[in-house]
Amino acid sequence: MRRLLIAALRVAVVASVLHTTAGAEEIRVLASIGIRAVIEDLAPKFEQATKHKVTTVFDLAGVLKTKIEGGEPFDVVVITPPLVDDLIAKGKVGAASKTVVARVGLGLMIKAGARKPDVSSVEAFKRTLLAARSISYASAGASGVAFLATAKQLGIADAIKTRAAATGDEVNANLLSGASDLAVLPISEILPVKGAEVGGVFPTEVQTIVVMAAGVNANAKSTVARDFVTFLMSPANSAVIRAKGMER
Repeated sequence: MRRLLIAALRVAVVASVLHTTAGAEEIRVLASIGIRAVIEDLAPKFEQATKHKVTTVFDLAGVLKTKIEGGEPFDVVVITPPLVDDLIAKGKVGAASKTVVARVGLGLMIKAGARKPDVSSVEAFKRTLLAARSISYASAGASGVAFLATAKQLGIADAIKTRAAATGDEVNANLLSGASDLAVLPISEILPVKGAEVGGVFPTEVQTIVVMAAGVNANAKSTVARDFVTFLMSPANSAVIRAKGMER
């Protein structure tokens, strides 16, 4: 009798594993570089917990929106809220799926060990920007747009344009090579860069908070994409959000 029970238990375990494997799905997540560190940390944990596979593509938020509009396949997109709203209006993202995942402020990136720039006040921050030989920022990204708006607010937009290197994906390389003295990025994009560090955050009076929102494909046929967004929002994962320089 005991042998029969053990055999039955083994059959049940095997059947359970086969069922899980057979039900496993793959989702494609398009995410802004601003939240890359978070997604790279949590996606494998979601895979381990659910047995589903997550394929990730990272790029500037505006670039991802254009790709989706052009027919790029996706299950989940994580970009800025206005861009998610545009995709909802165009029937690409389900309206009810829009979820704010995290927020992050802007900072100045410097080479590791370099002297920290003075950002103790708005005037000091302004002097720091004007003293820089060259500043890199992602012109097509949310942080780049916000930086130019800040420069305009400070009355130094024209001066900044003459010493800024708007280089998109080459922002990190320019800073590390010494081609730029400073780089402007969300804190979450600075922390993972080897050989660089956060030189300081924008003063509160001129700080811009970049918000990341998730949206699920309007034509999603299963719940896995929504489950992934729910996983990102789990209170248990808040510590990961904070560790990557972001907040809820």
